[in-house]
Amino acid sequence: MLDWQAIDTVLLDMDGTLLDLHFDSHFWLDLVPQRYAQKRGLELENARQWLHERIRQEQGSLSWYCLDYWTEQLDLPIAQLKREIMDRIGFRPGAEAFLQALRRSGRRTVIATNAHRDSLALKIEVTGIDQQVDLVICSHDFGYPKEEQAFWQTLQEVEPFNPARTLLVDDSLAVLASARRYGIAHLLSITQPDMQQPARQVTEFDATNDFSEAIAAL
Repeated sequence: MLDWQAIDTVLLDMDGTLLDLHFDSHFWLDLVPQRYAQKRGLELENARQWLHERIRQEQGSLSWYCLDYWTEQLDLPIAQLKREIMDRIGFRPGAEAFLQALRRSGRRTVIATNAHRDSLALKIEVTGIDQQVDLVICSHDFGYPKEEQAFWQTLQEVEPFNPARTLLVDDSLAVLASARRYGIAHLLSITQPDMQQPARQVTEFDATNDFSEAIAAL
């Protein structure tokens, strides 16, 4: 699937790619609606439906990923609430072995995440994921999400890479499409970002749910 001889740099998403998206899914679909319903005196299902629509309005923007924004909008301590379920944070199967194999191969490995700094810090605290790559880039530091071309332009200024010899592994199809527009040649999606949800069918990009084939090819 991947021509490793043509790849020097590997850009890696974090949530849903290296880490199980179940933590984030449970947080936004269950815990936040529960706390919002309690605070507002609403029925849980009404709160869940309202929140789903409200969050969807921000999809693809930096605000969608910003804990400060949602703390203000919902009047809930979002970063603090995440700590209540931090035991759900964990690697997807095979992800750590993949990172170790990439390091042994000598390729440059960079996590490029849309996660807010507070969320990133919590996940680093639990997993030590920052120690398993060469660099961690947070889109909030750039002011652009990965869905925008400006993110890749800024990334190249901070972390020079040759798009023709770069692989991006990301569960977001919108992000992969943005990277393709920028000229990143090697793109790989994830079929099961949330390990407690069914695998999805991805047709727009090469996709995997098992890093073992990639590890063997390295």
